[in-house]
Amino acid sequence: QDGGFDVELEDRSHDMGMLSLQGPLSREILSKLTNSSLDNENFPFSTNKMITVAGHQVRALRVSFVGELGWELHIPRESCIPVYLALTEAGKEYGMVNAGYRAIDSLSIEKGYPHWHQEVRMDDSPLEGGLLFTCKLKTDTDFLGRAALEKKRQIGARKKKVCFTVDADVCLVGLEAIVRNGEYVGHVRRGDHAYFIDKEVAYGYVANPEGSKITQAWLAEGDYQIEARGQLYDAMLHLKTPFDSANNRIQGRYDSDEGLVHTQEQKLLDYKSMINNAVSVRYLHTYS
Repeated sequence: QDGGFDVELEDRSHDMGMLSLQGPLSREILSKLTNSSLDNENFPFSTNKMITVAGHQVRALRVSFVGELGWELHIPRESCIPVYLALTEAGKEYGMVNAGYRAIDSLSIEKGYPHWHQEVRMDDSPLEGGLLFTCKLKTDTDFLGRAALEKKRQIGARKKKVCFTVDADVCLVGLEAIVRNGEYVGHVRRGDHAYFIDKEVAYGYVANPEGSKITQAWLAEGDYQIEARGQLYDAMLHLKTPFDSANNRIQGRYDSDEGLVHTQEQKLLDYKSMINNAVSVRYLHTYS
């Protein structure tokens, strides 16, 4: 419109499918099916290109909503099943499995990637939601809402999206009260269990009861609790995501996680052992 181009939008949703390959070994798996170079230099994060995967042309996006090394593969409809079967076969030796949407929910909140309609809504500004980096305020580019945003920035945010972790064994789902120094200051928008750091994670907005702007000092000086089903649980405030805030993993750098990986692998083995024991006891009871 601004450039005077004659543009037509066509809905091709039913003609395309998408598979998301994510995880520490995603590069090795995808490399088995394409001749394209997938290293950081030739295929950096937040870029895309057309590549051939298992003989099919797909658009590969080097992005992630789960905070891991990975690619979204946007695939023509007729190629979806062949590409999926090829990935499944290539991933067998690496232990690749299917993951559902609840896994995406847990992984994304652990990484600090917000869901539209939960952590970020129409009534939240980029200033309040920690999304100023998406706005072109360092350029002369005008955009819808720029004047209002700049005014809010001068005044200061009266509410702020923050992250909490809870060590206690409690299920947080959203709408739980956030208490600061014994006083209600907001509520949780979204909560879930983070399986890598092994804590409950919650994101919500806090506001100063006195109506003044939210500062880093005010946030850091408080002692926090989260109320769930009538009980208060001590909570730790985080001004950055508690999981890989340096974005090492999306760049394929996993060396710093070796200790945590070993711990998680042991927990997985313990869980499998518990399940096997439960199945054995159930079988013995049924047989008896």
